[in-house]
Amino acid sequence: MYLAAWGPCGFAPVAPGTFGTLGAIPLWWALSRLPLGVYLAVTAAFIALGALAAHHAARHWGVADASPIVIDEVAGYLVTMAAAPVSWPAALIGFLLFRVFDVLKPWPASALDRVKNGAGVVLDDVAAGVYAWAVLQLALRGLAALGG
Repeated sequence: MYLAAWGPCGFAPVAPGTFGTLGAIPLWWALSRLPLGVYLAVTAAFIALGALAAHHAARHWGVADASPIVIDEVAGYLVTMAAAPVSWPAALIGFLLFRVFDVLKPWPASALDRVKNGAGVVLDDVAAGVYAWAVLQLALRGLAALGG
């Protein structure tokens, strides 16, 4: 259950998803130094592990997407931050973009959110992470173009 809750993050009394995303930053920081291919492979493995953890936690708590389950936010943030520069501004912008897309859940995230099992719990956040990744990459390229 602690893996699905990402340690204490999922037990935050308010906004556990936000705390789960904040709790993902140290993991991203540690993984960000890996070659991109390795980073993506580790992220894919983490997504699979997250789906399994969410499935078991849902059975434990009796709710498919119980509020303490925040491993999906960790997975979504890792997707958002793929190929991002290792910096606090990138970490913050990625955090904000992921939270926006996780809350808005544009399609297909909204469709995946209706799948009430471990895979659905994680994959809707992965979809939100893909949207956040695209916007983050565009923003970084735009800033680089403006800066020189």
